[in-house]
Amino acid sequence: MLRSYVGSSGRAVGLRQPRLAKPLYCSTRLEFLRRAASTVTSLDSFPNIGEKIQGFTVQEKKHVPELHLTAVRLKHDRTDADYLHVAREDKNNVFGIGFKTNPPDATGVPHILEHTTLCGSEKYPIRDPFFKMLPRSLSNFMNAFTSSDHTTYPFATTNQQDFQNLLSVYLDATLHPLLKEEDFRQEGWRLGPEDPRALLASDGPAEGSRQPDDVVFKGVVYNEMKGQMSDANYLYYIRFKENIFPAINNSGGDPEYITDLTHQQLVDFSKRNYHPSNAKIVTYGDMPLEGHLKQIGAVLDGFEKGMADTDVKTPLDLSQGPVNITVSGPVDTFAPEDKQFKTSTSWYMGNSTDVVETFSVGILSSLLLDGYGSPMYRALIESGLGSSFTPNTGLDSSAKIPIFSVGLNGVSEAEVPAVKAAIQEVFEESLATGFSDEKVQGFLHQLELALRHKTSNFGIGVMEKTISTWFNGTDPMKELSWNEVVDEFKSRYSQGGYLESLMHKYLMNDHSLTFTMAGSPTFNKELDEKEMIRKDKKMAQLIEQHGSAEQAIAKLQEEELQLLKIQEDAHNADLSCLPSLKVKDISREKERKQVRESKVDDVDVVWREAPTNGLTYFQALNVFKDLPDDLRLLMPLFNDCVMRLGTANRSMEQWEDLIKLKTGGVSSSSFHISSPTEVGQFSEGLQFSGYALDKNIPEMLDILSALITETDFTGPSAPGMIQELLRLTTNGALDAVAGTGHRYAVNAAAANLSRSFWVQEQQAGLAQLQATANLLRDAESSPERLQELIEKLRVIQSFAISKASSLRVRFVCEASSASQNESVLQKWLVGLPRSSLPTPSSSSPFQANALSDRFFYDLPYKVYYSGLAMQTVPFVDPSSARLSVLSQLLTHNYLHPEIREKGGAYGASASNGPIKGIFTLSSYRDPNPLNTLKVFSNSGVFARDRAWSERELDEAKLGIFQALDAPMSVDEEGSRYFMSGVTHEMDQRWREQVLDVTAKDVNEVAQKFLVESSRQAICILGERKEWTDSDGWDVRKLSMNPTEASPEPADMAATA
Repeated sequence: MLRSYVGSSGRAVGLRQPRLAKPLYCSTRLEFLRRAASTVTSLDSFPNIGEKIQGFTVQEKKHVPELHLTAVRLKHDRTDADYLHVAREDKNNVFGIGFKTNPPDATGVPHILEHTTLCGSEKYPIRDPFFKMLPRSLSNFMNAFTSSDHTTYPFATTNQQDFQNLLSVYLDATLHPLLKEEDFRQEGWRLGPEDPRALLASDGPAEGSRQPDDVVFKGVVYNEMKGQMSDANYLYYIRFKENIFPAINNSGGDPEYITDLTHQQLVDFSKRNYHPSNAKIVTYGDMPLEGHLKQIGAVLDGFEKGMADTDVKTPLDLSQGPVNITVSGPVDTFAPEDKQFKTSTSWYMGNSTDVVETFSVGILSSLLLDGYGSPMYRALIESGLGSSFTPNTGLDSSAKIPIFSVGLNGVSEAEVPAVKAAIQEVFEESLATGFSDEKVQGFLHQLELALRHKTSNFGIGVMEKTISTWFNGTDPMKELSWNEVVDEFKSRYSQGGYLESLMHKYLMNDHSLTFTMAGSPTFNKELDEKEMIRKDKKMAQLIEQHGSAEQAIAKLQEEELQLLKIQEDAHNADLSCLPSLKVKDISREKERKQVRESKVDDVDVVWREAPTNGLTYFQALNVFKDLPDDLRLLMPLFNDCVMRLGTANRSMEQWEDLIKLKTGGVSSSSFHISSPTEVGQFSEGLQFSGYALDKNIPEMLDILSALITETDFTGPSAPGMIQELLRLTTNGALDAVAGTGHRYAVNAAAANLSRSFWVQEQQAGLAQLQATANLLRDAESSPERLQELIEKLRVIQSFAISKASSLRVRFVCEASSASQNESVLQKWLVGLPRSSLPTPSSSSPFQANALSDRFFYDLPYKVYYSGLAMQTVPFVDPSSARLSVLSQLLTHNYLHPEIREKGGAYGASASNGPIKGIFTLSSYRDPNPLNTLKVFSNSGVFARDRAWSERELDEAKLGIFQALDAPMSVDEEGSRYFMSGVTHEMDQRWREQVLDVTAKDVNEVAQKFLVESSRQAICILGERKEWTDSDGWDVRKLSMNPTEASPEPADMAATA
């Protein structure tokens, strides 16, 4: 999996949360009082510095009370492998091993190696032990990441035997990989016939049928990166990184250069870099350190000391003044033709090994960028200069030299220079006026709450952050000593002018790089032409080697059929060498998270009382019955307005300051929940949530109700801000779709099955994106239409929250805080308005599209996203559990081998939505959607006719329980019952039904729901080809241009 760090550092537009990867603050005295004599974290339970244990020597150990953990740093005696153990009272144990992998070129060798490393090892000589382990484990996290200069292999599980199983597989995979040439061809790249199955169907190619046009570039990573390059945000970010960091090539690989990589180069790179001496190892959790060291040390002891890659790359030298670089990129069809430029300017901010200063410039970055009231947002976006921040905006401290960037999407060519000028003007004004202490204290308060907040994936976060900075010279023990860092920051800050001095030191100069991407309407066509030239060049070499084009193609076809046979043989291989948990290891009893219910002034309240570190979590649902369709489309915009427009007595900047000082965040969002007892029944409405220290809950509730009921839609600035929000949503919308295109495809297909799914598509699917584009077009072209829009938003505001039977509330808090919270809630409810929905203007039953159940969205992607959806049964139906088992079996035993391994797609899966009553098949970054549809079509017969073994059934059930029994963050406890009405007893019954599913059950549901189903719909996203002109495809397009766009959402299906 490629990790580009795009968007991974909190660089979202709008009300941004502070970046929390750096040290967090809380009261040292409070934590001292709370410190318990835990045997897991007691310093005395670990060897002293200098002592040896299982072939390792302890280098350093430290207790970090504010994080309730103890860190122990060790070094392997024989190989010098670095090891960090983080002991904490957390049953979700984590392992990660990382290797320094500076890419020598843009062929993507680190990325392709990440894939092929997991395709078989000496101890586990089967194909794809990584994917084969997915259904043989109860892990709640299992992955591999290629970052810019290192590659990491992490997993997390609560089961000790599972931990040992996965540790064995991961260590052997990374340190003893087989790296077979056929795996390189499958995962990396190859030339071959587009549809090799056609050769099998015809018993080989007919003479004269061998045409160069039938040959294409293939490979999982090759297609993955073609998909990445279709994402304009990713493309901008990676081109920016290539130019500001020329010493580090594109680790993911550029399709233009991937085809230069050879298998031998891959093997050599692995031998050079995947060695214990070049590794960083992290373990986390409550399992004993000595057991980990014994198992890991036994593997490492098989190596001699090797060479570690200690070369920490540095960015471009900017000391001689400004550098300006412009490249071309794709156009955004959701942006005006004259606003197709993206531009940013970047400065260096010290050295990330100085953790205090890096933390400090992180605060500085947040002060400049976070929230609608931030100076950069006002100067760049609110001013209309651009539509949204570029993906590199913010502080990137993942490398040794932190880089601070600010940039804009949706800029006209003439105004590109004005962006940098506006940024520098903000610097000058901020330096002249200084930073508000209230804002700084607000960020520190946010960090304190984030530290108190109990998350289920804390260990994964520790592992990822530690390994990333460790490779670039940062001391991981200092990274974990959060209070020490924040206390030092507070000491420097208290002396006055500290943040301003950092701004003067790093930003008040022109030692910068301005990077611009110009949208070109011929960009995608040029990519196709370059690919054709590369293919022709490769074919010319093969023709010279084999004597003729026909002989060259025959050889490629022969190799493709050989690979197919290897893949088929692997599918039927003996997997007994792989370790596995057993279904008997799964408890039949679901862990009960006790909730209680009460009424407060006739409002239903669900209480979950649990240890929360002094925090209270609040959630309220206001259910809307018979919501008018025109207002439903505006719900997402209304939620954005609530967090943007401000009120008559406070600007949004003032509200943001108050939110940071008093809460951990508040939000307003739409919800759509299906009934667990009846297919097609659903509820919808608005939900409001937030969390705060117990003492601040009254203020938090007042903030929520004020924002919802008092947002000023009539002020002079409201029309401009609403258009600004519409631009924020539409700009880059196609990139957002590309990130999860398979989900958009599935939802668009499902919208043709029932009114429930149609409503979901209106609020959160492609229909919502097109509706938003239409609203923006109308608002910009007609003041009257804009005013009509504002009036509808005010109508929503009139019933958004009210003290009525439709309102329900959930609290998660300490038992000792419940009584106080009940009193606070009672007072708050008294102040809420009493209102009801307007009557819908029209009413008619939902009707599916009678003309087609096959939908194609013409989008500028180089790969495809496919989704097939069918309606099934409610959660309480016994078939629901059987369908979930079927989805696991199809994913691992049919779709993955057929669509990913043979077809070259990045991913493919089947999924059962038990609550929604929907079964789906999907593919992701898929080069051959027509073949995928054939596989989808055959899925039912395959599952019906297969004699499923007990092992396959057990693996499917283990796959389900990975998610079912995964650790849960405390704020989520009680949410499932509150939102959906699924009781503990319903969940317990479903759990037992899953455990009891038989092979016969699977065969029967496959026949009933996949083979016999008459209610199916298909949707594909991607570049339109000739085949969409036949077979009844309903072709649609997303665009700002009304002549290109799909019909208005209300025309897509009858409304009620």
